Amino acid sequence: MTLADDAQRALLYEVVTCPKPGLVDPISSGPHPDMDVYLFIDSSLALRSYFETAEKIGKQFEGTDLTEMFQILRRAGQKAEITMFTATNGVNTHKGAIFSLGILVCAESYRLCHRESDVFSIVRHMTDHLVTRDFKKKLMAKPPVTAGEKQYYRYGLTGSRGQAQAGYPIVAEVALPFLRDAKGNLNERLLDTLMKIATRADDSSLIKRAHDPKIVTWLHQEAERYLALGGSQSEAGRQFLKRFDQYCLSHHYSLGGCADLLILTIFIGIRRQII
Repeated sequence: MTLADDAQRALLYEVVTCPKPGLVDPISSGPHPDMDVYLFIDSSLALRSYFETAEKIGKQFEGTDLTEMFQILRRAGQKAEITMFTATNGVNTHKGAIFSLGILVCAESYRLCHRESDVFSIVRHMTDHLVTRDFKKKLMAKPPVTAGEKQYYRYGLTGSRGQAQAGYPIVAEVALPFLRDAKGNLNERLLDTLMKIATRADDSSLIKRAHDPKIVTWLHQEAERYLALGGSQSEAGRQFLKRFDQYCLSHHYSLGGCADLLILTIFIGIRRQII
């Protein structure tokens, strides 16, 4: 299979994993009444050509400055956002994944062509000084507009850009080792991996909904409690997840940032045959 195949599988594997608290899955739309699993399938199919482009960019890039490769990819990602919004009638299903999964597909393609060993090191070179370029310089010229800009301006949080610039340490150091050793069927392993990610992620989607960065401390504690109860492999864990899901639903909390990191974990997990 191609890298684009694996990227598409990652998107689809994530959305069908259930029951995911604060997220869309086949059982529930969660706190996203404008979305359902079919919309995510449509979006995933529409983005196939973008991942083919990301793979091609990584394969064909011949320069030495990988930030230039990232800029080429970013322009393709902007076009992919238009494709996504067309497929979903204006609903943002995968904007975060276009950014993050596109980076990993491009980096993995470059790695394979140059026989390098660490895809996350390539990501760090691609996104070198990304936070400074995107936030500090932009915010000197204009007020914050996007959710990411506002959270950086108000709270100093770097969000998905910070994770990319650091080489996705939550994926590399936390989620992938956990997924490798996780018990149960694939759905259970991915569900528990999502909650493992939630023990560490400063989820920007959750912060946006709660209007308070301190909400991530609550998220980390709840996710740790779920795993301590045995996660998907215990009745106590399963019952706790139901209550957690209902709490997220009643407060309109979304774990979209965690979902994006799960997608990346699935992609690399497929590449490394952990899945």
